[in-house]
Amino acid sequence: MTARGRVSIMMKNLMILLALAACGPKKTNNVSNTTEGSGSATAATDTRTAIEKRRDAACETLGPKVTQCALDDAKKALAAGQVKQKDFDESTKPAILKKNTEEFIAKCQHPKTEYSSRQIRVLEVCQEQESQCEPLLACLDNLNKP
Repeated sequence: MTARGRVSIMMKNLMILLALAACGPKKTNNVSNTTEGSGSATAATDTRTAIEKRRDAACETLGPKVTQCALDDAKKALAAGQVKQKDFDESTKPAILKKNTEEFIAKCQHPKTEYSSRQIRVLEVCQEQESQCEPLLACLDNLNKP
């Protein structure tokens, strides 16, 4: 299996984990523009709920960690001879890693990915307390527990 394939599989597994944790009705992140003063300046008003803000903050912090875990996994595969250096280099380019992080965050923050307060707390605690990949992923398994 190529490093790109392993990175892709890990990212997909984590996205599936987050998607499985989603519950409840669809909510949207409404951002409205309001005109201040004479009407020439426009300011965006953040109308997200407190729980949506917490979810978004946790997702933004988890995104780089998840990408780093995928990179670490790819490095282990390279060291074990499971992938070629060329494949590793191709699949771990900074632009690809950045895109993986952005995609994770976007899916995690998607309005259809709605979490309960307990699930938001799991996201917050896992990313704050777990610095190693395996414990982080094990901690995120708690998203699906009642």
